Amino acid sequence: MNADLNNKGVILIVDDNPTNLEMLFDFLANAGFTVLVAEDGESAIARAEYAPPHLILLDILMPGMDGFETCCHLKANPLTQDIPIIFMTALAETVDKVKGLSLGAVDYVTKPLQHEEVLARIELHLQLRNLTKTLKAQNQRLEREISERQQAEQKIHQQAALLDIATDAIIVQNWDNQISFWNQGAENLYGWSATEVIGKNINQLIYQAQILPQLENIRESLAEGGCWYGELQQITKQKHTIIVASRWTLMRDRDGQPQSILTVNTDITEKKQLESQFLRAQRLESLGTLAGGIAHDLNNILTPILSAAQLLQLKRSPSEEWSQQMYRTIESNCKRGAALVKQVLHFARGVEGKRSIVVINHLFLEIEQIINSTFPKSIEFYSDINPNLWAVIGDATHLHQVLMNLTVNARDAMPNGGSLTISAKNFLVDEQYARMNLEANIGPYIVITVADTGIGMSPEILDRIFEPFFTTKEVGKGTGLGLSTVRGIIKSHGGFINVHSEIGQGTEFKLFLPAVETMATSLAENIEMPDGNRELILVVDDEDEILETTKISLETYNYRVLTASNGIEAIALYARYQDNISLVLVDMMMPLMDGETTIRTLQKMNSQVKIVAVSGLVGGNKITKDGTVNKFISKPYNTQELLQTLHEVLYQGLYYADAPTIPNFGF
Repeated sequence: MNADLNNKGVILIVDDNPTNLEMLFDFLANAGFTVLVAEDGESAIARAEYAPPHLILLDILMPGMDGFETCCHLKANPLTQDIPIIFMTALAETVDKVKGLSLGAVDYVTKPLQHEEVLARIELHLQLRNLTKTLKAQNQRLEREISERQQAEQKIHQQAALLDIATDAIIVQNWDNQISFWNQGAENLYGWSATEVIGKNINQLIYQAQILPQLENIRESLAEGGCWYGELQQITKQKHTIIVASRWTLMRDRDGQPQSILTVNTDITEKKQLESQFLRAQRLESLGTLAGGIAHDLNNILTPILSAAQLLQLKRSPSEEWSQQMYRTIESNCKRGAALVKQVLHFARGVEGKRSIVVINHLFLEIEQIINSTFPKSIEFYSDINPNLWAVIGDATHLHQVLMNLTVNARDAMPNGGSLTISAKNFLVDEQYARMNLEANIGPYIVITVADTGIGMSPEILDRIFEPFFTTKEVGKGTGLGLSTVRGIIKSHGGFINVHSEIGQGTEFKLFLPAVETMATSLAENIEMPDGNRELILVVDDEDEILETTKISLETYNYRVLTASNGIEAIALYARYQDNISLVLVDMMMPLMDGETTIRTLQKMNSQVKIVAVSGLVGGNKITKDGTVNKFISKPYNTQELLQTLHEVLYQGLYYADAPTIPNFGF
């Protein structure tokens, strides 16, 4: 990302001395430069990567990472390696100056700084930088022109050398199809010698009658474009059928009239046969993989059938109700198995499953019954299903398959036991949420959450879990098709998936499915959106769109808002309006100063500050458990989640009616 530029350029000053920073900042700003500052090497590197300046003034003596090490990092990064660096030093030793220049710096200035000297050196090196960039651009343009000319010359040489290629058949025929040239490659390919074919009609020699209409089309294309390339079927002297890659070039006389055709034919018969065999082997491999995937899902379905059947046999005096329940389990899963096989047949024939209104609560009852009957007792199962859950339009068998895949994966992730939680709720995606998630559309959804406390996944594995055939399970225990199928089914229903996982902490899948809007509208209107009481909220986020939508949402519901695009701005605003700010909403992932550092700094300024942390990458468990913040919201969030969270934090332990009236301070 490039920084905003003015006419003179952008200067980054790196110095741990605030006085030096302030002095240089004022001087360079007055000289017409845009000035950025950093107080240590790490911040300088982050700032330069995020918004590369035109030149860097870098102090050598700094705590932690000194100027020399900072320079090494900057010169090793392709994003920042071309930025001119001028060292600032109070040292006069030649050794240090030579060391700085050897690391890639372009100059140095000695403290105490002489402003005119600093300005002269900056302007000189900016001019040199601009000249260097101009020269590089000109060199690149010249290199492209030379390369294009060389390619053109090479093409001419290649066309001129075609006649010397012995492995290809090179033939010249006049516009009446009579052969005038027949090289050794043609003799080897077709079996006729040159003396046998010169003067004969090539169409009658190497083509069958059914190919002649195709040749007429080729001649028409050749007359218009001058060349043609494609595959042709031909015959040899021994009447063997061959396939060639044929290249035709039209040669014209001085008047521009078609004179002859140069043809270069390459035998690809064996290649086409190998391709056919490869495609056949690939299809067989795909079928085998598909069969493995089917077996995986069928095993999931047949396991409760077998367990239920065994329970029925072992139960000597079953009550009628218990027996009926087991029989219903057997019947339901047998139907599921048959439907799954039918689904595979439909897939092979290109037929989509039937869509209808699906009441998800019914699917949860079936899944819960299977989990309670077949999963190890070391796994505790919890469910939290909204009884007024909206319906969706979809395929019940496919959605059942999704839930089974996720719950079985959760079981496998907890070999030593743990807890499995399935929940479902209604969720309205508003404009704010849609801006944070490109896959979401504004409207009603249901959110299904499947969470376990298993082994979790690393970020590297998490990035690949939806790839077809990717699996971390042992050979024979997983095909890598389960989660790929889950994602495909959810996307085919117009939904999307969010996943969060941490090593040793477990995994959480959130499935978003569009709800039937006619059923959702009346209920959506009754969702409580708690208003504010003119409290002043400081919102800190480096994304401008999120700042804008969050500010609009909060102001719509009777809050006042201050916004900061980074931690440094947030601290400055809080220092100024500390007595008026009721709560700080902080994004955890920001450049320059991250959320954790910002929060620690705010708490040093005011130990009682109320903070809500926000992140789309960092998990909220650790943040809320260690007590550093009052609440945590995961990105993306909608207006309802935001308002309810603020209300809980602001009025925790108080009735809303008892909330004090906040005076208007002009925000």
